[in-house]
Amino acid sequence: MRQFVVIGHEAPTTPDFPLDDLPGGAGRLDLLSRSITAALLRSHGLRGDVRFRLILDDEFTLRFEGAKLQGLNPDERSTAARVRSALEQREGAIGHQAVETSPGISLSRRGVEAALRDAAGEGTLLQLHEDGRPIVESAPPEDPVFVLSDHRDFTAEEQALLDELDAERVSLGPNAIHADHAISVVHNYLDTDGYERY
Repeated sequence: MRQFVVIGHEAPTTPDFPLDDLPGGAGRLDLLSRSITAALLRSHGLRGDVRFRLILDDEFTLRFEGAKLQGLNPDERSTAARVRSALEQREGAIGHQAVETSPGISLSRRGVEAALRDAAGEGTLLQLHEDGRPIVESAPPEDPVFVLSDHRDFTAEEQALLDELDAERVSLGPNAIHADHAISVVHNYLDTDGYERY
Protein backbone atom coordinates (compact mmCIF):
# COMPACT_ATOMS: atom_id res chain seq x y z
CA MET A 1 0.00 0.00 0.00
CA ARG A 2 1.19 3.49 -0.84
CA GLN A 3 -0.48 6.47 0.72
CA PHE A 4 -0.62 10.22 0.30
CA VAL A 5 -1.78 12.83 2.78
CA VAL A 6 -2.35 16.35 1.47
CA ILE A 7 -3.07 19.21 3.86
CA GLY A 8 -5.48 21.74 2.34
CA HIS A 9 -5.02 24.80 4.53
CA GLU A 10 -7.78 26.85 2.91
CA ALA A 11 -9.90 23.99 1.57
CA PRO A 12 -13.68 24.35 1.87
CA THR A 13 -15.47 22.62 4.72
CA THR A 14 -18.99 23.32 3.45
CA PRO A 15 -20.44 22.41 0.04
CA ASP A 16 -21.35 25.96 -0.98
CA PHE A 17 -18.36 26.64 -3.22
CA PRO A 18 -18.48 27.33 -6.96
CA LEU A 19 -17.27 24.64 -9.34
CA ASP A 20 -16.56 27.36 -11.91
CA ASP A 21 -13.95 29.15 -9.76
CA LEU A 22 -11.95 26.47 -7.95
CA PRO A 23 -8.70 28.49 -7.69
CA GLY A 24 -10.29 31.66 -6.33
CA GLY A 25 -13.55 30.62 -4.70
CA ALA A 26 -12.74 27.23 -3.22
CA GLY A 27 -9.40 27.43 -1.41
CA ARG A 28 -7.28 26.11 -4.31
CA LEU A 29 -9.51 23.08 -4.71
CA ASP A 30 -8.22 22.97 -8.29
CA LEU A 31 -4.76 21.95 -7.04
CA LEU A 32 -6.24 19.59 -4.46
CA SER A 33 -8.48 17.92 -7.05
CA ARG A 34 -5.52 17.41 -9.37
CA SER A 35 -3.65 15.84 -6.45
CA ILE A 36 -6.50 13.38 -5.88
CA THR A 37 -6.51 12.28 -9.52
CA ALA A 38 -2.70 12.15 -9.71
CA ALA A 39 -2.67 9.81 -6.73
CA LEU A 40 -5.51 7.51 -7.76
CA LEU A 41 -5.64 7.42 -11.55
CA ARG A 42 -3.39 5.97 -14.18
CA SER A 43 -4.03 5.66 -17.87
CA HIS A 44 -7.29 3.72 -18.32
CA GLY A 45 -7.70 2.72 -14.70
CA LEU A 46 -7.47 3.25 -10.97
CA ARG A 47 -4.55 2.49 -8.69
CA GLY A 48 -6.01 -0.09 -6.35
CA ASP A 49 -3.01 0.01 -4.00
CA VAL A 50 -3.42 3.69 -3.03
CA ARG A 51 -5.06 5.39 -0.07
CA PHE A 52 -5.36 9.17 -0.24
CA ARG A 53 -6.29 11.53 2.59
CA LEU A 54 -7.24 15.14 1.96
CA ILE A 55 -7.35 17.25 5.11
CA LEU A 56 -9.84 20.07 4.72
CA ASP A 57 -8.84 23.16 6.72
CA ASP A 58 -7.91 21.13 9.84
CA GLU A 59 -11.58 20.19 10.30
CA PHE A 60 -12.45 17.24 8.07
CA THR A 61 -10.53 14.46 6.36
CA LEU A 62 -11.70 12.93 3.10
CA ARG A 63 -10.31 9.44 2.56
CA PHE A 64 -10.18 7.81 -0.86
CA GLU A 65 -9.60 4.06 -1.18
CA GLY A 66 -8.31 3.14 -4.62
CA ALA A 67 -9.48 -0.47 -4.29
CA LYS A 68 -13.11 0.58 -3.78
CA LEU A 69 -13.44 3.79 -5.79
CA GLN A 70 -15.87 4.02 -8.67
CA GLY A 71 -16.35 6.62 -11.37
CA LEU A 72 -13.45 8.95 -10.65
CA ASN A 73 -12.74 11.06 -13.72
CA PRO A 74 -9.46 12.83 -14.54
CA ASP A 75 -10.81 16.40 -14.74
CA GLU A 76 -10.54 18.64 -11.70
CA ARG A 77 -14.12 19.95 -11.93
CA SER A 78 -15.77 16.53 -11.58
CA THR A 79 -13.33 15.60 -8.79
CA ALA A 80 -14.20 18.83 -6.98
CA ALA A 81 -17.85 17.87 -7.42
CA ARG A 82 -17.08 14.60 -5.60
CA VAL A 83 -15.58 16.64 -2.74
CA ARG A 84 -18.68 18.85 -2.67
CA SER A 85 -20.96 15.82 -2.67
CA ALA A 86 -19.04 14.39 0.30
CA LEU A 87 -19.32 17.67 2.20
CA GLU A 88 -23.08 17.66 1.63
CA GLN A 89 -23.11 14.60 3.91
CA ARG A 90 -20.87 16.10 6.61
CA GLU A 91 -23.63 15.93 9.25
CA GLY A 92 -23.29 12.13 9.10
CA ALA A 93 -19.67 12.38 10.28
CA ILE A 94 -20.06 12.27 14.06
CA GLY A 95 -16.98 12.62 16.22
CA HIS A 96 -14.27 10.57 14.56
CA GLN A 97 -16.86 8.21 13.08
CA ALA A 98 -16.59 8.48 9.30
CA VAL A 99 -19.50 8.53 6.88
CA GLU A 100 -19.09 6.75 3.55
CA THR A 101 -20.24 9.31 1.03
CA SER A 102 -19.86 7.09 -2.06
CA PRO A 103 -18.00 3.83 -2.76
CA GLY A 104 -14.39 4.28 -1.72
CA ILE A 105 -14.84 7.80 -0.29
CA SER A 106 -15.42 8.59 3.38
CA LEU A 107 -15.53 11.81 5.38
CA SER A 108 -14.62 12.19 9.04
CA ARG A 109 -14.24 15.05 11.48
CA ARG A 110 -10.51 14.56 11.80
CA GLY A 111 -8.05 17.41 11.54
CA VAL A 112 -4.35 17.38 10.81
CA GLU A 113 -3.20 15.75 14.03
CA ALA A 114 -5.71 12.89 14.03
CA ALA A 115 -5.24 12.20 10.31
CA LEU A 116 -1.44 12.18 10.53
CA ARG A 117 -1.47 9.94 13.60
CA ASP A 118 -3.78 7.52 11.77
CA ALA A 119 -1.51 7.51 8.73
CA ALA A 120 1.62 7.05 10.87
CA GLY A 121 0.07 3.90 12.29
CA GLU A 122 -0.28 2.47 8.78
CA GLY A 123 3.17 3.07 7.31
CA THR A 124 6.37 5.11 7.20
CA LEU A 125 5.80 8.87 7.08
CA LEU A 126 7.83 10.75 4.48
CA GLN A 127 7.42 14.51 4.31
CA LEU A 128 7.94 15.84 0.80
CA HIS A 129 9.97 19.00 1.21
CA GLU A 130 12.48 20.78 -1.01
CA ASP A 131 14.96 20.86 1.90
CA GLY A 132 14.83 17.10 2.46
CA ARG A 133 17.27 14.30 1.72
CA PRO A 134 17.18 13.29 -1.97
CA ILE A 135 14.64 10.51 -2.27
CA VAL A 136 17.00 8.38 -4.37
CA GLU A 137 19.53 8.00 -1.54
CA SER A 138 17.68 5.04 -0.03
CA ALA A 139 15.30 2.30 -1.08
CA PRO A 140 11.56 2.98 -0.88
CA PRO A 141 10.05 1.85 2.44
CA GLU A 142 7.58 -1.04 2.51
CA ASP A 143 4.44 1.04 3.17
CA PRO A 144 5.27 4.68 2.42
CA VAL A 145 2.97 7.51 3.47
CA PHE A 146 3.90 10.73 1.66
CA VAL A 147 2.78 13.95 3.34
CA LEU A 148 2.42 17.10 1.26
CA SER A 149 1.18 20.60 1.80
CA ASP A 150 -0.97 22.55 -0.63
CA HIS A 151 0.18 25.91 -2.02
CA ARG A 152 1.16 27.01 1.49
CA ASP A 153 4.09 25.84 3.60
CA PHE A 154 3.59 23.49 6.52
CA THR A 155 2.75 25.47 9.66
CA ALA A 156 5.08 25.40 12.66
CA GLU A 157 2.55 23.19 14.48
CA GLU A 158 2.33 20.77 11.56
CA GLN A 159 6.10 20.59 11.31
CA ALA A 160 6.41 19.92 15.04
CA LEU A 161 3.86 17.10 14.74
CA LEU A 162 5.68 15.58 11.75
CA ASP A 163 8.93 15.73 13.72
CA GLU A 164 7.24 14.06 16.70
CA LEU A 165 5.96 11.29 14.40
CA ASP A 166 9.49 10.78 12.99
CA ALA A 167 8.55 11.79 9.47
CA GLU A 168 11.67 11.91 7.36
CA ARG A 169 12.01 14.87 5.02
CA VAL A 170 12.68 13.78 1.45
CA SER A 171 13.17 15.86 -1.66
CA LEU A 172 12.22 15.07 -5.25
CA GLY A 173 14.65 17.57 -6.73
CA PRO A 174 16.20 21.01 -6.39
CA ASN A 175 13.02 22.92 -7.31
CA ALA A 176 9.68 23.02 -5.52
CA ILE A 177 6.91 21.58 -7.71
CA HIS A 178 3.14 21.46 -7.43
CA ALA A 179 1.68 18.79 -5.17
CA ASP A 180 0.00 16.93 -8.04
CA HIS A 181 3.27 16.84 -9.99
CA ALA A 182 5.12 15.62 -6.89
CA ILE A 183 2.64 12.76 -6.55
CA SER A 184 3.23 11.72 -10.16
CA VAL A 185 7.00 11.75 -9.59
CA VAL A 186 6.58 9.66 -6.44
CA HIS A 187 4.46 7.11 -8.32
CA ASN A 188 7.17 6.80 -10.96
CA TYR A 189 9.80 6.39 -8.25
CA LEU A 190 7.79 3.61 -6.59
CA ASP A 191 6.69 1.95 -9.85
CA THR A 192 10.33 1.55 -10.84
CA ASP A 193 11.59 0.39 -7.42
CA GLY A 194 13.51 3.61 -6.90
CA TYR A 195 14.36 4.04 -10.61
CA GLU A 196 15.99 0.61 -10.73
CA ARG A 197 13.44 -1.36 -12.77
CA TYR A 198 11.88 -0.35 -16.09
